Amino acid sequence: MSSDDRPARLGRPRVVPDTASGLSPRDQILDAAAALFVENGFSATSTRAIAERVGIRQASLYYHFAGKDEVLVELLTTSVRPSLDVVRGLEERVPGSVSAAGALAALVLIDIDTLARTPHNIGTLYLLPEVQGERYEGFRADRQELQDTYGRLGALAATEDVRGTVAPELLGGILIQLAETVIQLRRTGEVDDHDREAITGTCLRACGLGPDAVAAARREADALLAAAAV
Repeated sequence: MSSDDRPARLGRPRVVPDTASGLSPRDQILDAAAALFVENGFSATSTRAIAERVGIRQASLYYHFAGKDEVLVELLTTSVRPSLDVVRGLEERVPGSVSAAGALAALVLIDIDTLARTPHNIGTLYLLPEVQGERYEGFRADRQELQDTYGRLGALAATEDVRGTVAPELLGGILIQLAETVIQLRRTGEVDDHDREAITGTCLRACGLGPDAVAAARREADALLAAAAV
């Protein structure tokens, strides 16, 4: 059994991370792992290197995680789950009290903010060969659900011309890729309000919406997100 595949140990860690960062020991491990995965690649990063970055013994890492695959699964899941959690409630209200365009705009904004907050731009690891393995089925299922939601809301919001030429499955793929542009933007700097507006507007225009409809959807999305934050 390799050092990265051994089961988590029972009992308290012998050495704990420094609490000065304000992060819990588990979050310090996740943050260090994210940095190393992005800097050096997943295959080239060992649990020993992660532990050293945090300042703990390798055995202490295994108190929190069974291995680096489990660490990566959690990091990837945090890049999609918040968007799903919020949009599920919004989609239930479409087409009643919430318009499809407003819900779509809200989803794009949530997704942008989620991806912009992931530690060390972990979204760059989506295409790793390892992520296609069985251990990552849960993450892939979550991301597919998110893509399907983009497709459903996009199809409902789209103009007749777009609905008649682009299947919901394809539209979902297009929209999620537009939202994930934020991953590339983070490679060169911070994501700002202009970026958020540009990406959201582009997603709405991809559904065929004109300037007035885009503006109305953005106003509705702001109201929906403000209400969700209360």
